[in-house]
Amino acid sequence: MGNFKGHALPGSFFLLFGLWWSVKYPMRYLCRKNKHVCYLASNSGILISQEINLTLPFCCVTGMTAEQFVPDGPHLKLYNHEAKQWDHLMNWQHSTMYLFYGISGIVDIIVHITPAVPLAMDRLMLAIAIFIEGFLFYYHVHGREMLDIHVHILLLVAVFGASIGSFLEIFFRGNILLELFRASLCILQGSWFWQIGFVLYPPSGNSEWDQKSHNNMMFITMCYCWHYAFSLLIVAINFAIVSCHCAQHDPSID
Repeated sequence: MGNFKGHALPGSFFLLFGLWWSVKYPMRYLCRKNKHVCYLASNSGILISQEINLTLPFCCVTGMTAEQFVPDGPHLKLYNHEAKQWDHLMNWQHSTMYLFYGISGIVDIIVHITPAVPLAMDRLMLAIAIFIEGFLFYYHVHGREMLDIHVHILLLVAVFGASIGSFLEIFFRGNILLELFRASLCILQGSWFWQIGFVLYPPSGNSEWDQKSHNNMMFITMCYCWHYAFSLLIVAINFAIVSCHCAQHDPSID
């Protein structure tokens, strides 16, 4: 959706999963490192993880439905024969992004319920889904204003970085640094989607951004760095909280 809500929705999804990963992977890392805290991977913990994994396909279906059936959406119509042109391609691009993330979520579930599928398939599909997101957004802003293009190019830095990191996880599965790197970039994507919404579609009462101002481009680049610093801070805080929680049950954890 080419409006504020159309950026807030995927932003919220990315924030949700980025925050979850920033808690999940430290828990699993400390559990592997310290056998005494493996209660974190008990049946209840595994159940919570599986339930959250199930939410990814659900979130993607929700996103696709919202993109297609909002009042000004395409309603599953790809081509407008009366106007003789493609219909609401921005909505269709967003729907395609949700489609691949949905496939990634389904593969993730299948990998964990059957040994017939290679374990690394979930990371491969996730890397593909993130790459598809970047591939779509690369051609998303052709011919637009300078600031519009710039905020999306900055988004691509996080997207392709996360795709490369996820691909490396195929060969270095369980590497806590790669996992936290992916979590931090996912949080960055989420917060930046919200920022794009505020820049391009400011809520009622807020002044419009000058799309051609070089100063705005300089500020928004600096703002992007602040977003990532905030993302890294969140990951660090969550890691510290999980570590402290584990240390209460096993004093040997330092």
